[in-house]
Amino acid sequence: MSVSTPPRPVTVHAPPFRAEPRPKPRRPRFGPADREVLSLYVLTRIGIWITSGAVSWLFPDDDKSRRAPSLLSPWQQWDWWHYLHIAQDGYFPDGAGPWTAGWDNREAFFPGFPLTLRAVHVIVPHWAAAGALISLVAGGVAVLALARIARRQLRDLEGGRRAAVFFLLSPCAVFLAAGYTESLFLALALPAWLAAQRGNWPAAATLTCLACSVRVTGLFLAAALVLHFVLTARDRAAWRSAPWLALPALTPVLYGWFLSARTGDWMAWKHAQERGWYRDFHAPWEAWSNTWEAAFHHTQPTGYALMWQAELLAFLAGVVLLVLLVRRRRLPEALYIALTLWALGTSYWYTSIPRSTLLWWPLWIALAGWSLRRPRVQAVYLYAVAPVGVVVAITFLTGRWAG
Repeated sequence: MSVSTPPRPVTVHAPPFRAEPRPKPRRPRFGPADREVLSLYVLTRIGIWITSGAVSWLFPDDDKSRRAPSLLSPWQQWDWWHYLHIAQDGYFPDGAGPWTAGWDNREAFFPGFPLTLRAVHVIVPHWAAAGALISLVAGGVAVLALARIARRQLRDLEGGRRAAVFFLLSPCAVFLAAGYTESLFLALALPAWLAAQRGNWPAAATLTCLACSVRVTGLFLAAALVLHFVLTARDRAAWRSAPWLALPALTPVLYGWFLSARTGDWMAWKHAQERGWYRDFHAPWEAWSNTWEAAFHHTQPTGYALMWQAELLAFLAGVVLLVLLVRRRRLPEALYIALTLWALGTSYWYTSIPRSTLLWWPLWIALAGWSLRRPRVQAVYLYAVAPVGVVVAITFLTGRWAG
């Protein structure tokens, strides 16, 4: 009887171990979710411009006119003229300034948007068209960044789309298309916040520095970035990026130096706001009382009274948002909202708070998260709030006060 011999084990000599290089972090790709958000943005822009065209036909400056004005004419309202005059003539043309009778206090406006407007004007000769183009491109960047922040925070692709919907159909969404600073600021601030979420502090600080050149709100964003850094930095490698957080202070320092060289006043922009827009300091309860009186005591025309009622409502919404953020321990975002409310809520009366809600990205993300838990929230928002946005758009485009 033969016994089969088991096969001899074969020794396999493995190649020496070589550590593979760590893959570099990939940049986020422009995927289907981003394309959907951008398509929503384009559709809402079409709606806004249809509204603008209808307004120019239905409410011309001259009731007897047989020709409709330019499609761009309704957008040339209010603060647009300040940005335009700065872009065309600078801050102190021909030696004029706060010492000149009838001065327009243009130094209250930071230079970021006027400089961008002047640069784009080199390519687009029509000033209003250049302003509209800036807001169109910047708004697209902003809504994409908002959707990505929402998807990251809510961990849901649908959350990004919903945040974009709430944002694009907000009551003051018309200002995202106007030649105003909101779109340009958000196009810098939201990518800055997204970069901070990913730990890219040099990019976050650089974008925030540029945002500070557009609006003073950039300083509140800078404060939120510092707090976010302190709460999340875990090792020495992260703390090596700490010096970058001082960069956003450069813009207001340079602007203050420029104003001081021409007026002798480092805070000339703040004093211009006080002269032109009653933004001198008042206790919060005094500001509330003054706004309440303008809203409900029949001291103002009905249109203005309604706008002050909107100011009160927007301020209350900000307080509720602040409490929600603190309860959820989202302290950096809470600091940003708190500083914004303090700045807007300590003037003689409230001004531009509804328009400032566009800059409260935690609000749109919170609404998106709420709608994911309760689907009816989105439908109620669309049916109730979207018509308000149309009213505000018509109010602004016809030259009445809004925002």
